[in-house]
Amino acid sequence: SGKQTLKIFDGNDAVKRNQFRLISVPRIAKNEEVVEAALRAYYINDDQQEYELQTFTQQALLSDDVINRNDAAEDSNLGSVFRESVPEAWIIRAKPKDEEVIRIYPAWLKVGMAYVSLRVNKDSTTQTVIKEVLPLLGRQMDCLQNFRLVEVLMGSKQVQRMVLDNQELILNRLKDIRKTSIRQMNQTRFYIVENSKSVVRVNLFVGGLPPQLSPEEYTNILKDELAIKTNVVSVTHVYQAQGAVVLEISCFSEAERIYMLVKDTTVNDKPLNAVVIPEVMASKIPRNCCPLLVFVNPKSGGLKGRDLLYSFRKLLNPHQVFELTNGGPLPGFHTFSKVPSFRVLVCGGDGTVGWVLGALEEIRHKLVCSEPSVAILPLGTGNDLGRVLRWGAGYSGEDPYSILVSVDEADDVLMDRWTILLDAEEPAEGAENGIAEPEPPKIVQMNNYCGLGIDAELSLDFHHAREEEPGKFNSRFHNKGVYVKVGLQKISHTRNLHKDIKLQVDQHEVELPSIEGLIFINIPSWGSGADLWGSDSDNRFEKPRIDDGLLEVVGVTGVVHMGQVQGGFRSGIRIAQGSYFRVTLLKPIPVQVDGEPWIQAPGQIIISAAGPKVHMLKKSKQKQKKTGS
Repeated sequence: SGKQTLKIFDGNDAVKRNQFRLISVPRIAKNEEVVEAALRAYYINDDQQEYELQTFTQQALLSDDVINRNDAAEDSNLGSVFRESVPEAWIIRAKPKDEEVIRIYPAWLKVGMAYVSLRVNKDSTTQTVIKEVLPLLGRQMDCLQNFRLVEVLMGSKQVQRMVLDNQELILNRLKDIRKTSIRQMNQTRFYIVENSKSVVRVNLFVGGLPPQLSPEEYTNILKDELAIKTNVVSVTHVYQAQGAVVLEISCFSEAERIYMLVKDTTVNDKPLNAVVIPEVMASKIPRNCCPLLVFVNPKSGGLKGRDLLYSFRKLLNPHQVFELTNGGPLPGFHTFSKVPSFRVLVCGGDGTVGWVLGALEEIRHKLVCSEPSVAILPLGTGNDLGRVLRWGAGYSGEDPYSILVSVDEADDVLMDRWTILLDAEEPAEGAENGIAEPEPPKIVQMNNYCGLGIDAELSLDFHHAREEEPGKFNSRFHNKGVYVKVGLQKISHTRNLHKDIKLQVDQHEVELPSIEGLIFINIPSWGSGADLWGSDSDNRFEKPRIDDGLLEVVGVTGVVHMGQVQGGFRSGIRIAQGSYFRVTLLKPIPVQVDGEPWIQAPGQIIISAAGPKVHMLKKSKQKQKKTGS
């Protein structure tokens, strides 16, 4: 092979942890080409001329004292990749500089100026930087002693702050950070912060509690489980429907103790979760300012969700970017509850979008901005809603900054949402004392589509396959391959769904043709972009829109028919169009709503419009520069 694979470490910390990334380069590659590939592996876009590679032998990597051997790593020969015996591992180092330009961010809202650039040299200290920065920010009349320089590392899991000593040499500090990790340098910012005699106040969101309890009952649970001290801890907000509270804690050590204890605490066999909530000073936000609240599902799209989390926390204030696996959407909405106007960006699949829209519906009445517009960065498998709103079939590595620009330029559109009431008439299994009681009615929300029969059966089989081997389902290509496989296994099966259900549309009985699947569609994209309704004009029905207050009802005759629809050769069988539906199930039937499948017992399914239409952001066809954006 003309290629060789090299291990690349991005600093001392990576060597110590033995965490490397692999790159593949030609055997005759020049040093510059290897440096460029190494930087690309760590998503670092800096000029490769500013970096060099140092070699590490396997023996050195295995040595326990690699980092502490009097900086021997710094003195090792650079060597060349143009050799026969290429070392197994390399470490990226930043070339030493006599001066460089750094960005200083003001820790207060200054519209039109995100940061100032400042040139520092080997004599520049924290104090001289503060002295030079204040006039650039219009604060030249202020006293130097009222300010401090803070180093902020924005990792994916937490934000770390460190106040720099007044006499610290800035170039030495930059050198130390880069020596530890080149990537860490890319995630580090310097803020100039005004000293203030602030009262200690930590807001802690605690979720996973039993729903529908009173504030007193929640306080008693927290006293029993977490031994909270009521003289320094108070419950300021209660979200009864979600089983969550917000605590205000006036002691740092008590806040830390509670935060750590929550992670190991369960209530009614359900683990609790905790998120430290930043305080947004809504009164200081200018009237024409519309901040962005970002939700990222790091489990969507393989590792892309995690990388986007890094990127958005770097581009934006890290406190406005929330990880959905840590407490869900509620902590983010609570943080923005007093903001008069904001927008939302959801990074995930259609299921993640539905999760956020559902949480928004539940908490809408507690938000000052009760109808924020929602944009989508599609990371899932199907991404049908993302396709309809022009955000694409799936994220493929676009520059995160350009995504933020597209969100800013997007058009506001309305979309219907639907409530589905599932009322099973058949008793639940395993009833006590032989007395059978039916399952309680279940309510779910629908954004895209609801399927009964073969469509839901395939989703159910896919769902079971993913539960058995979740590690394999980390790419859209593999996921679609599994869908095809389970579909082929169903081709020879015959079902008579039209004999097992009855359909009523707007109080009128509708006779069903011979079908194996019945699908209610709200958007013109189904099963990863297929047009199930079709584009042919039909005098019996209105042209479908996502905000017309109507659902389209379509039938499919089997797996082969579904495949033909996916390939664009056929459409579904148009059955009805309406705003209120009642489906009677005569036997247990697979059902799926927005990709979430289950077996529904015999009974009634009622589909009706859900409250106000939701505001969505549709990607603009032509990029247009907005004033004041």
